[in-house]
Amino acid sequence: MRMSVEGPLWRALVAYRVLTCGYAIAVFVYAYDDLKHPLIGGIYLTVLGVWTLATLGRVRSAERCTRGFLAIDLALALSGILLTVVVDTHARIEEGAFTLPSIWTAGSVLAFAVKGGWRWAAVASSLVALADLVERGSGAGRDTLRNVLLVWVASIGIGYVVEVARISERTLARALQIEAATRERERLARDIHDGVLQVLAMVQRRGDQAGGEAAELGRMAGEQEVALRGLISGASVPAPRAGEEPAGPADLRALLAPYASARVTLSAPGTPVPLDPAAGAELAAAVGAALDNVAVHAGQGARAWILVEDEPDAVLVTVRDDGPGIPEGRLDAAAAEGRLGAAQSIRGRLRDLGGSAQWLSLPGEGTEVELRLPKARQKAGTSGGGAV
Repeated sequence: MRMSVEGPLWRALVAYRVLTCGYAIAVFVYAYDDLKHPLIGGIYLTVLGVWTLATLGRVRSAERCTRGFLAIDLALALSGILLTVVVDTHARIEEGAFTLPSIWTAGSVLAFAVKGGWRWAAVASSLVALADLVERGSGAGRDTLRNVLLVWVASIGIGYVVEVARISERTLARALQIEAATRERERLARDIHDGVLQVLAMVQRRGDQAGGEAAELGRMAGEQEVALRGLISGASVPAPRAGEEPAGPADLRALLAPYASARVTLSAPGTPVPLDPAAGAELAAAVGAALDNVAVHAGQGARAWILVEDEPDAVLVTVRDDGPGIPEGRLDAAAAEGRLGAAQSIRGRLRDLGGSAQWLSLPGEGTEVELRLPKARQKAGTSGGGAV
């Protein structure tokens, strides 16, 4: 699919070539009696007229306007400029008389610009400029230089505009594809949410209650539910590979997506949550440490929930589980014993980033870890440690 601006350019070029060919013939007829060898000029302009009319279809689109055609077209224009020295008198050339192809030559250069951009236009216009200077010889004056510069600047400018328009067209096409895919995903999400997800959740609950082989079926249903939720929400964006530097801000949803499973539910905004790549990696690592603590202290069968909130001034990540909770004073005792999972892997990371980590836990009611990272103070921090 060609962009909307390219079609009119080709159509305008067709009209320009026809009109300027007629103009060149009219100028030749007007000056016929003053020429030194008018017969040679007449033969050339006949060839030019036939070529212009026979190749109208060639300049209607980029596909038809091939490199071979452009080379022959430019060669015809250059030969006409140089042939002017033979056809016209020296006095007329000194006075600034038009060349045989006259302004038709600009159409050949503009075809290069529309087809190949500003680089092709620069090459073609430079060759035309050189031919003009050779034709004028010592008579090249201010008018000649001005005309040469005008063709050179105009063709390069049009070529650059065409290149920018092509890039914009590709970007627009990609945006329209993404928009269409998003709408389709939202439509599917409504249907899936109304039916499939509820069924999978019910199968998981019934399987856990029944035990035995039904429990395995429930586990598989839970995994499929998580996968479908990730697909619907768009949170399953692939995270950067190890060793790769992100091209821009990291999406926290993508960094946390690998933690989602049948036992861990990830809830995130439908739009990206951008963070500095280093800060995002550290925040994700802190979430991982909190989930490690859930597995160790709440048991492998405990469920956990990750909630991501993108506030105006901060990013808030809450990790909650349904385990037995943390006894009062246990975190301080663990730090005193040298077990620094909570102190370093979680609280230390957030402190280095300029954020904070808070625990809320009651015996028998699970644990909630709130990680808060101010957007204005994102900075990379490096710390580590094992689980509590």
